[in-house]
Amino acid sequence: MPNLHRHEEEKFFLNAEGRKESVPSIHDPPTKELSVVVPSYNEEDRLPLMMDEALDYLEKRQKQDPSFTYEVIVVDDGSKDQTTKVAMKYCKKYGSDKVRVLSLIKNRGKGGAVRMGVFSSRGKKILMADADGATKFADIEKVEEGLKNLQPWPNQMAISCGSRAHLEKDSIAKRSYFRTLLMYGFHFLVWFLCVKEIRDTQCGFKLLTREAALRTFSTLHIERWAFDVELLYIAQCLKIPIAEVAVNWTEIEGSKLVPFWSWLQMGRDLLFIRLRYMTGAWQLE
Repeated sequence: MPNLHRHEEEKFFLNAEGRKESVPSIHDPPTKELSVVVPSYNEEDRLPLMMDEALDYLEKRQKQDPSFTYEVIVVDDGSKDQTTKVAMKYCKKYGSDKVRVLSLIKNRGKGGAVRMGVFSSRGKKILMADADGATKFADIEKVEEGLKNLQPWPNQMAISCGSRAHLEKDSIAKRSYFRTLLMYGFHFLVWFLCVKEIRDTQCGFKLLTREAALRTFSTLHIERWAFDVELLYIAQCLKIPIAEVAVNWTEIEGSKLVPFWSWLQMGRDLLFIRLRYMTGAWQLE
């Protein structure tokens, strides 16, 4: 099983008044309808647009339905810029009951940052959302519908994944031949080694029930770009139902993904996922 180490400083967050408070645990009963986890690494420029859009939507939804409660958890993954400072402005504006900032001591990778946010969440449902705002936040209603259509959920577990697969033809027309070749190679490895039923494993817009998040993230080993694949591989092995739902998506400049080296690392991780679970080096609870 993975080592879920949390540094002493990561056991607290700063509230709107600047005082330390202990982070909650996913093992606690939920107290919010929705938790939004936003992994952020050097995102001082792109984060405000995403946060403005998300909080505008969430506030309007709460006014229409007072029973709807939410929190947004920004996880600063060891950034070297002002990501935490930018996120704290929203904490001070909306209050730390709605916006919380977790600052990690060192960079863990996107998967590691998402896991820290998930383990500190209070929602009945947990949404992963990228800091670049590439997916329109209102599309949460589409992934919610996908989750609803999976009912009845076995052991209250289900996952709904946003998908860009329907946009693939347009994206190929804008990409170089080399990047298209890498993309197809990665898709083939995902299908051949790990996940056969989901066309787009890498879209950062995923909605999980609290129970599904607890089971999958407790077992997760991969902390960088290929963590989505392991997450869905674990879900398949545990027979957690998964929906794939088309969402609007726009490529935003400033991606931290370096095409060749990141995909080389992801290819290696895919091989590790398959081999280590097959040999029993990694085990499911």
